[in-house]
Amino acid sequence: MRSCFLSFVIILVGDRVITLGKSGMWQELVVVSADRTFPMPEQMSFEEGAALPVNYLTAYMMLFEMASVRPGKSVLIHMAAGGVGIAVTQLCQTVQDVTVFGTASASKHETIAQGGVTHPIDYRTKDYVEEIRKISPKGVDIVLDPLGGSDTQKGFSLLKPLGTLIVFGAANCVTGQKKNLLAMAKTWYNQLSLTTLKLMQSNKAVCGFHLGYISDEQLISRTMFTLLELYSQGKIKPRIDSCYHFEEVADAMRRMHERQNIGKVILLPEPKKVEEKPKSNPEPEENVEKTEAAVDEKKEEAKEEVKAEKD
Repeated sequence: MRSCFLSFVIILVGDRVITLGKSGMWQELVVVSADRTFPMPEQMSFEEGAALPVNYLTAYMMLFEMASVRPGKSVLIHMAAGGVGIAVTQLCQTVQDVTVFGTASASKHETIAQGGVTHPIDYRTKDYVEEIRKISPKGVDIVLDPLGGSDTQKGFSLLKPLGTLIVFGAANCVTGQKKNLLAMAKTWYNQLSLTTLKLMQSNKAVCGFHLGYISDEQLISRTMFTLLELYSQGKIKPRIDSCYHFEEVADAMRRMHERQNIGKVILLPEPKKVEEKPKSNPEPEENVEKTEAAVDEKKEEAKEEVKAEKD
C-alpha cells in the first residue's frame, strides 16, 4: 500500500495500476517501485493503460513544459498518426484555437483529421514546407520533430520568431525492419548545426527531449495524474492500433517500422490461445451398423473362399 503525496491516492493489493519502467517491461511479471505506479480509472482498459504513459507524458511535457503552448498558437507534428502524434493532437485540443499541422501518408488523413489535425499533409507526395507556407506564410510556433536529419533543418526554417523546435527522435535513421547504416550516415550529415550567435539573431529556441532521462519523479507523478484526470474527463483517449502477443513481437515491430499503424501497437503478456481443430462429427448409429455388417459379410466370404481352395 502507498499514499501519494500529490493526490492522496491509496493503492491496495489487487488494484489495477499503470506502471512506468525504463527497461525490462516486456515480461509477464515485473517488480517496480511503488512511486512509479498509478491507479487506473475504472473505465480504462489494460490496453489503454499500456498506451498512455510514454506517449502522453512525452506529448504533454513537450507541449506544456517546454514549448508552453498557448491559445492561438500553431503546431507541426510529424508522424501524426503514431502514438505520440495522436497524443499531441488530443492535448492541443485542450487549448483554445491551436492549429495542428500533421504529416502522414494519405491513407491516414481521414483518421487524423477526425482526431483533430487541422491540416493533414502527405509527406510522401508533397513538400510539407511548401504546403505549410501556403497556409501559414510566416510558419508555425512549435515544431515537434521525431525524424532528425534534414527534417530538423526544415523544422527550424519553419519556425516563426520566438518559435520552439523540439527534437525527440531520429526515425530517419531507420528504414524498413532494421537500422540502415547509409540512412544513419545521411541523417548525421544533414543534422542541424547552429551557433549561439545564430540562435540570438533568429530569435528561435531549439530543445531536445527524451523521457527516459527525466529524473524528476515529482514532475512525472504530477504529469501522470494530470493525464489521468484528462482521461476521466474524456478529453484524451489512447487510440489502439493493434495488439500482439509476446511471441508475435517481430510482427508488431515490423508494423511500426513500416509505418502501417494508426495509434499505439500493444504487446500482450498472456500467451496466444491455440486454435482447436474442429472435431469431426460422429457417424450416425445407422451408418455404423451398416459398416459393421459389411465387414462381417466380407469376413464370411473370405472364409468360404479359403474352404473352397482346400476342397
